[in-house]
Amino acid sequence: MNSFRALRRTIQGPAQAHKRAVTFGITTATRPSSSHITTHLPNSPQSPSNQNIEAKKTMDYQDWTKERLLERVKELEAQLKTQSQPPQQPTPVLQPPAAATPTITTEEGEPPKKKQKKKPTGIDPSRYSTRLIALKLSYLGKNYGGFEHSGYSNVPSIEEELWKALVKGCLITPADPSKIDFAPFEYSKCGRTDRGVSAFGQVISIRVRSNRPPSKPEQPAEEDVVMEGTPEQNNTPQLPGKKQQRKPQKEWEDIVDEINYPKVLNRLLPPDIKILAWAPTLPEGFSARFSCYERQYRYFFTNPSMAPTLLAPGEKSGWLDIAAMKKAAKYFEGLHDFRNFCKVDGGKQITSFQRRIFECDIEEVEGQDLGGVNFWGGEKKGKVYYFHVRGSAFLWHQIRHMVAIVFNVGQGLERPEVVRELLDVERNGRKPGYIMAEEVPLVLWDCVFPKRPEIVTGEGERKVLSRGEDERAFMHDPDFKGEIKFEDDGVDWVWLGEDQPGNLMGSNGLVDQLWEYWHERKMDELLSGLLLQQVATRADLTRKLGKEETAPKKNGKENLQRVYKGGNMTRSSGVYVPVMKKELMPTPVEINHKWAQSKGFKDSEDMANTKNWRSVIKANKAADKAAAAGGEKSV
Repeated sequence: MNSFRALRRTIQGPAQAHKRAVTFGITTATRPSSSHITTHLPNSPQSPSNQNIEAKKTMDYQDWTKERLLERVKELEAQLKTQSQPPQQPTPVLQPPAAATPTITTEEGEPPKKKQKKKPTGIDPSRYSTRLIALKLSYLGKNYGGFEHSGYSNVPSIEEELWKALVKGCLITPADPSKIDFAPFEYSKCGRTDRGVSAFGQVISIRVRSNRPPSKPEQPAEEDVVMEGTPEQNNTPQLPGKKQQRKPQKEWEDIVDEINYPKVLNRLLPPDIKILAWAPTLPEGFSARFSCYERQYRYFFTNPSMAPTLLAPGEKSGWLDIAAMKKAAKYFEGLHDFRNFCKVDGGKQITSFQRRIFECDIEEVEGQDLGGVNFWGGEKKGKVYYFHVRGSAFLWHQIRHMVAIVFNVGQGLERPEVVRELLDVERNGRKPGYIMAEEVPLVLWDCVFPKRPEIVTGEGERKVLSRGEDERAFMHDPDFKGEIKFEDDGVDWVWLGEDQPGNLMGSNGLVDQLWEYWHERKMDELLSGLLLQQVATRADLTRKLGKEETAPKKNGKENLQRVYKGGNMTRSSGVYVPVMKKELMPTPVEINHKWAQSKGFKDSEDMANTKNWRSVIKANKAADKAAAAGGEKSV
């Protein structure tokens, strides 16, 4: 065996030596000169690994779209895969010299040029004009993380979908399409609906591309010379060489000649987000947020609110007392402090919680029922209602807190006067810890932009506010007891279909698109309703073949009360604790102080007295990041 190994070394030795020589020759011939070689030490700041680390630290992913984030994850995974693989040594491949191939030349003696693929390029924004428009849109918010874009949500926002459609339709041309930044486009929004909340009348304003020719400096009218023998010369009685005026251009028509913005965007948006109308001309100084005088919300619910099942002793049913709910809703009207009907965010540092409610009531939805579900029998019929509220502005989660209390009144768990008690912040300055209503049935129904607000004083005098007055002062005037009406819309909306009826009612029009979306869900409702009706009516409950069940108990007490919280949500609360006896939450002042102290201030007053305190917080945060990065480098 030893003699065999020695023999193999004797044979392979010269071959290996020859291979090493060839490899050395090839690498030496292809190696660049020492003057062009750049050496990176492993821990050098110029090394590629450290450059990647610095890039990751400075890169901000918060405003990126979900698609761009996924692309970035794939890029990083590819980098990790490449870095984890050991470097491969090049193996020399000796090939015979290639045979001479004939060169194809053109008649001029030059080789033909290869055809280059055209790279897709976007439009040149300098070649187009822009205009500020308003869009009225609707969306079903169940599958979205709210209207406003946030980099921390795990589901897309309405603004993210709008951004992608605007960019893809070349209506806006951002420097970085993957980063959501509406600031350069004079963007404003009327309402910031929360996660799961829908809207049928949301309004935004934004500067977009226009078909209108860009304006050019006025020049003296040019005269064309009609050349002899041309069609123009043959069709005119003028002599050859005679000058004639150029024909005037067609006058621009604002609707016919302009881009159909709703039609373009609706092709690119998801089926549950649609543009309903657009406004070509806006009042001077228009802002979708600050020019809005009234926001209308509706919260939909059914009666009965829960399945009419067998009740435990003392348990309230799911049938709601609509009259009591109407009485409770009317207490909200007027100017009140709603600190007990909202969620306080210390980051916003809100100190005033007064809001004026123009109208609040419970209304029946005409033509809607429970889809044939009526297994309880009797004279009571299931109906659909909505909690209707009109106001100038609302606090965070305000309407969902209002609805939760009204539902408790409807179930008979609270008196209607509990609303009046919670609005009395002098006696009840701390909010009880009750649960707000579910978000899905809430809809931003409409946003109103009146030409001139009209008020009716307590004496019955009609007064139209002039532009010189403080138009919003009456909304916060506690002595104002009159009626507020916004009848004339100050925005001239062009609704989809008014330009061309086929865009609304034609094949693949907006109604056709929404019909498909609705019909799919209507079949789900129909089948689930028939299943519920069949299951509830098949059994004969009078037979009582089994042992009688005892009433459910909690903490040794019989009464497992279910409390309706809107939508599909019911909560088993055991023995119901009245709202005014629940645990009290911190006051808004305490919440603001705590948040300010977490940012390095003494309290909220100290922070309020600090000029540009938000910029100070951002600067401190950036300094902390830089200090942390410096500590990592030193390690």
